[in-house]
Amino acid sequence: MCGILAVLGCSDDSLAKRVRVLELSRRLKHRGPDWSGLHQHGDCFLSHQRLAIVDPASGDQPLFNEDKSIVVTVNGEIYNHEDLRKHLSNHKFRTGSDCEVITHLYEEYGENFVDMLDGVFTFVLLDTRDNSFMVARDAIGVNSLYIGWGLDGSIWISSELKGLNDECEHFESFPPGHLYSSKQAGLRQWYNPPWFSEAIPSTPYDPLALRHAFERAVIKRLMTDVPFGVLLSGGLDSSLVASITARHLARTKAARQWGAQLHSFCVGLEGSPDLKAAKEVAEYLGTVHNEFHFTVQDGIDAIEEVIYHVETYDVTTIRASTPMFLMARKIKSLGVKMVISGEGSDEIFGGYLYFHKAPNKEEFYRETCRKIKALHKYDCLRANKSSFAWGLEARVPFLDKEFINIAMDIDPQYKMIKGEEGRIEKWVLRKAFDDEEHPYLPKHILYRQKEQFSDGVGYSWIDGLKAHTAQHVTEKMMVNAARIFPHNPPTTKEAYYYRTIFERFFPQNSARLSVPGGASVACSTAKAVEWDASWSNNLDPSGRAALGVHLSAYDRQVSSVSPSIPEIIDNVHLKMEVNHLGVAIQS
Repeated sequence: MCGILAVLGCSDDSLAKRVRVLELSRRLKHRGPDWSGLHQHGDCFLSHQRLAIVDPASGDQPLFNEDKSIVVTVNGEIYNHEDLRKHLSNHKFRTGSDCEVITHLYEEYGENFVDMLDGVFTFVLLDTRDNSFMVARDAIGVNSLYIGWGLDGSIWISSELKGLNDECEHFESFPPGHLYSSKQAGLRQWYNPPWFSEAIPSTPYDPLALRHAFERAVIKRLMTDVPFGVLLSGGLDSSLVASITARHLARTKAARQWGAQLHSFCVGLEGSPDLKAAKEVAEYLGTVHNEFHFTVQDGIDAIEEVIYHVETYDVTTIRASTPMFLMARKIKSLGVKMVISGEGSDEIFGGYLYFHKAPNKEEFYRETCRKIKALHKYDCLRANKSSFAWGLEARVPFLDKEFINIAMDIDPQYKMIKGEEGRIEKWVLRKAFDDEEHPYLPKHILYRQKEQFSDGVGYSWIDGLKAHTAQHVTEKMMVNAARIFPHNPPTTKEAYYYRTIFERFFPQNSARLSVPGGASVACSTAKAVEWDASWSNNLDPSGRAALGVHLSAYDRQVSSVSPSIPEIIDNVHLKMEVNHLGVAIQS
């Protein structure tokens, strides 16, 4: 993947304008440190900063069709590009890049080809024959993208805010699953799956169908010509990704290209829950495990850089982005350019702890739909920008289009959390991979309780942030917070601290409007308080705010004879050992 910047229909086609576009494009160089490209056609500029993952030798961008009348700049991975090439046999391909199919699909189908792409992407395509253009973003918004408008009538497209915020009168996040057509002078939605309507599905739960769909989603994301690895926090989602990847590599010759073993990566404070669990999973799977430690001070020192790169003042996002930002730098230093990660599972399966309070399957399902639709503002934004800050691509198989369709078609009664029946959060996913004959994971890892990333790296991380920001934001500042920041006013000293940094980098009103707001409990929406009014007394995004739910752990060890699910989780009580660095679950 890469960074893209396009200026379309500007009033100035001079050399000075070209120099300015190049200057702005260089603000995205961290996303693509391998090569730069710029194509100008009259008053249109398409620039590209490349991170070479597929076809590093010849896949430089922008890309063209045969006669160079169609030009495209892409940030993405098209996993079905080889199948698409078979249907484009009458076209001549110049490179081995997976993204080149976009130019030829446009020649064949006009603007109606986007849903044919299986992958994640943002792109700008210019048809020089009539100077028309189109812009598109992937279904869920895995890749970040912004659109802006200049006073001269120009349209700006950028992978990040910093590419256009100084030049546009107004700008905003480009909506996922949409395309912009200059021929129609507006946006239209190209992605409209059945679950978008939020009508309650009734398909019975088929664990094998779900398992096979997720395995396909992971395996297709192993398309790479460079070294790669897996992020492994020791939680359910990343552990399943690592397990499926390790199994696939063991069955194929793919591992031999970059070494005999899969590399896994984890970050945390010394003694954190994630480090302990990740090490155990890595030993079980036989990965080459890389454990990175950071201190609370390391994280605090990185906050300004994190906010600059992630382009948000959302508290939850900054808390989780900082460890990922630090880990990405370490991973890139090892020569790895791509990792596979576990984002998206909690939104699809109702994995956040506040889903314990869902009153019925209808409320549960509609909340998962709303969470998926908002992913581009939160976890997708974090995973994309905090890793790309160091030229590292993070792939997210849970957000595969086919997998989402299958997972969201399951009758939500099966996803409901029912402790009395031994069904904890994400039970349908856990059950799908609970294979007694060929275990994917140790049983207690498969049924490990949800731990938010910013908590799992070590509980003193969030406590340290609160203490640090309390020293730098006074009570007098908080009294006037709503007047200084009338839009999304910060309600805590931590939020105020982040907001002042964000406004320094991005002072425009459009920038502050691009960040979501609202009270949150444990990564929730307003639904959490609606489902349990008592939670309104502790509106903190940490998972520990899910009172009566988070403070739980299995109270018996998993035996070597693989007990049944109810035997593992039928008695949910406190059993933790707390220290100043975090919580070590006794299992």
